[in-house]
Amino acid sequence: MRIILTALILAVGVLVGAAVPAVSGFVQGLLISAGLPPTVSTLASGPTAAKSAESPPGEAGHAAGDGHGHGKPTTKPTGQQTQGEHEHSEAEGEEGHVKMTAEQIENQDITVAKAEGGTLSRHILVPGTITPDTDRIARVPARVVGTVAEMRKRLGDAVKKDEVVAVLDSREVADAKSEYLTASVKADLEKTNFDRQQALWDKRISAESAFLNAKAVYSEATLRQDLARQKLSALGLDAAAVAKLAKRDETTPNLSSLRQYELRSPMSGRIVERKVDVGTAVGKEGDPSDLYTVADLSTVWIELAVPTSELAKVKEGASVTVAPGQEGGEQHEKGKVVFVSPFLTADTRAAKVIVALPNKDMAWRPGTYVTAEVEISRDAVPVSVPKAALQTVEGKRVVFVRTDEGFEKREVELGRSDDDAYEVASGLKPGEVIAVGNTFLLKAELGKSEADHAH
Repeated sequence: MRIILTALILAVGVLVGAAVPAVSGFVQGLLISAGLPPTVSTLASGPTAAKSAESPPGEAGHAAGDGHGHGKPTTKPTGQQTQGEHEHSEAEGEEGHVKMTAEQIENQDITVAKAEGGTLSRHILVPGTITPDTDRIARVPARVVGTVAEMRKRLGDAVKKDEVVAVLDSREVADAKSEYLTASVKADLEKTNFDRQQALWDKRISAESAFLNAKAVYSEATLRQDLARQKLSALGLDAAAVAKLAKRDETTPNLSSLRQYELRSPMSGRIVERKVDVGTAVGKEGDPSDLYTVADLSTVWIELAVPTSELAKVKEGASVTVAPGQEGGEQHEKGKVVFVSPFLTADTRAAKVIVALPNKDMAWRPGTYVTAEVEISRDAVPVSVPKAALQTVEGKRVVFVRTDEGFEKREVELGRSDDDAYEVASGLKPGEVIAVGNTFLLKAELGKSEADHAH
C-alpha cells in the first residue's frame, strides 16, 4: 500500500513540476522526507531540476536558490560581459575621468592652457566726461592795440609752435619799432662822435671837457636804445628782426612793415576756436582779447565723479579702461588716474577724479560722455584660473586637468577673485594644463559616465 501511495505522489510531482517549475523545490523536499533517494527526487522535480543536476554544484545551487538564472551560467571569463550588462563606452573610463582623444577635443572646441600665476584686479564703474587737457590748450592773445589785417588759419587747421596765425595792423607797434630804430641810429652816431673825441683826447689835441661831454651823450643814447629794445621785447618783437625789416623796407618804401604785428601760435595743435574776423579792432578795453584757441588733443582728460563711498579706493596712477557712452561700447582705451581732488563737489557730493587718456586718432572728443572702469585693487597670486575653466560638480568647484587619455576632474579651493579669474588656493599646481573653454561639455560627459557606473 505504501508503494502505491509513493508512486502516486511521484506521478503527481512530475506533472506539477513540469507545469510549475517553481514548485519543484517543494516537491523535491516532500519526496526526500518520504524516504526516496536524491536521484528520484531529482527526476520528480521536472526538467528544470534535471538540468540543474547536470550543472556544477555551485551553479545548480544558484539556479535553485535565486530564481534569476534562467538556465544560464552566472560566471564569465575575464573581460567578457554577460548579456544585458551595460557596455561602457571609451569616453567614460574611470570615475572622475573623461576619456577623449586629441581629435575629439579639437572637434568640440575645448581649449586648454597652463595654470599660471597672475594678477587679480578689481574695478568700479563710474561715469565721466571728456575734456581738453588744460596743459595742452592755449589762446592766441592780441598783445597790442590794433586791427586784424590777416587771419591765416581756419577752424580745424593744424598749427605748429611759433607759426604765424594772424597779422595785426598796429600804430602801437609802429611807434615802438620807430622808437627803437631812432634810438639805434642815435646811438650809432653818438658812438662815432665818442670814438673821435676819445682819439683826440688821447693825443691831447682836444679839451677834456669835449671828451667827457661826448662820453655822456653816448651813454645816454645807449640807454635809450636799451629801453626801446626792452619795449619791443615786451611786445614779443625781436630787435634784430626789426632792424632787418627796416633795411628791407628801405628798398620797398611803399610796403612798410613797421605797422605789422605777427601773432604766433604758442604751441602745436589744432585751431579749435576762432573769435574774430579781418578788420576787427582788438587790444583795447572791451575788444576781443584772443583771436584763436589752439588745443593739442593727442591726450585728453576725463573728469570722473566718484562717490565718497568709493573715493578711498581710487589712487593716483591707477589704470582705467574707458568706453564710450554710459553703457559702454566696443571702443576701449587705457588711461591713468593723474589727479584725485581732495574736495567734494557741493552739488553731487562727489570728488573730481582726472584721468589722462591717449587720443592719437582723435576719436575721443571733448564733451563726450564715457563709462570708466577704474582699478581699485591689484593683487599677485601664485595660481589663477579663468572663470570659464570652473564647473560645479556635486556642490564642489572643479577644474578639468589634461591627461594622456583625456581629462581628470580635480577639486580646487578658491581664494580671491576679480572680474575674470579666481585665485586657486589648493588643488592645482602651476604649470598643469587645464581646460579653459567649453568645460561644460566635459561636465556633461562626466555626468553620463558616473550615471553609467551607478548601474
